[in-house]
Amino acid sequence: MEFVVYLAGEIHSHWRDEIKERASEHRLPITFVGPMENHSRSDEIGEEIIGEQHNSIFKDEAASKINNFRTSVLMNKSDIVIALFGEKYKQWNTAMDASSAIALNKPLILIRPEHLHHPLKELSNKANVTVESVEQAMKVLRYIFDQE
Repeated sequence: MEFVVYLAGEIHSHWRDEIKERASEHRLPITFVGPMENHSRSDEIGEEIIGEQHNSIFKDEAASKINNFRTSVLMNKSDIVIALFGEKYKQWNTAMDASSAIALNKPLILIRPEHLHHPLKELSNKANVTVESVEQAMKVLRYIFDQE
């Protein structure tokens, strides 16, 4: 049995690589998908596809539509969603993706540091599992495959 896991969250750090490496080390049959991790390409994709826009608002709107399309397609194809709330960056996209996973009834593992418990308490309550680290999220994934 193989799973598709959507990795939602900020695209500036290497947390996805850590998850992929650990899954590979444990030989877990998982395919990982997620948002465009090349930040410049994500910001420029609207103009890359439909041409130059009149101003930065239109440019952002064009890119957002295409990025949201990508997220919708890949999340709908996923079996599990992992959403990471990191320490450094604004987390609006993570909150949106986690909420989308809940609305789609996708099993959701929420990773958030303890100090974000209060601001994320409702979201955490709706997630299937809430953990504080990538390592804990990996233990949850590995448990799916345990036989004993």
